[in-house]
Amino acid sequence: MNLVMKQTINWFQSNLLSLNYNKTHLLQFQTKKQKEMNIQLMATNSLIVNINGTKFLGLIIDSTLSWREHIIHLTPRLNKACHAVRTIKPFMSPNVLKTVYFSYFHSVMSYGVIFLGNSYIINNIFKIQKRIIRIITNKGNCDSC
Repeated sequence: MNLVMKQTINWFQSNLLSLNYNKTHLLQFQTKKQKEMNIQLMATNSLIVNINGTKFLGLIIDSTLSWREHIIHLTPRLNKACHAVRTIKPFMSPNVLKTVYFSYFHSVMSYGVIFLGNSYIINNIFKIQKRIIRIITNKGNCDSC
């Protein structure tokens, strides 16, 4: 890994780019049962920090790819969208509520859903989605979505 890091630094230098060592991290992917290996990665007299999770392109990725932290991060945002739809519902038509749903809720929920579908706590997101759909369609808690 140190050899690959040296090659990467050389590539950056030859292309007149600089690598920000404060934002460069090492993330080891592992199973839940596997123990983390003690790896020291050096880059031009700087030690690359070993982390358990990071935010990358709006997704919070952890070392076991469980997506738990990302879903925990999404839940309050989606609950706020649900509250916003409930608040404006008496003043808006169903078409406007659908537009608000797709722009304020669905876009946030569906970003990265291809990765999240394998997570065991994705049901939390779907419960919030059912709640907001019931609000928009005037359905009760026991009605099917």
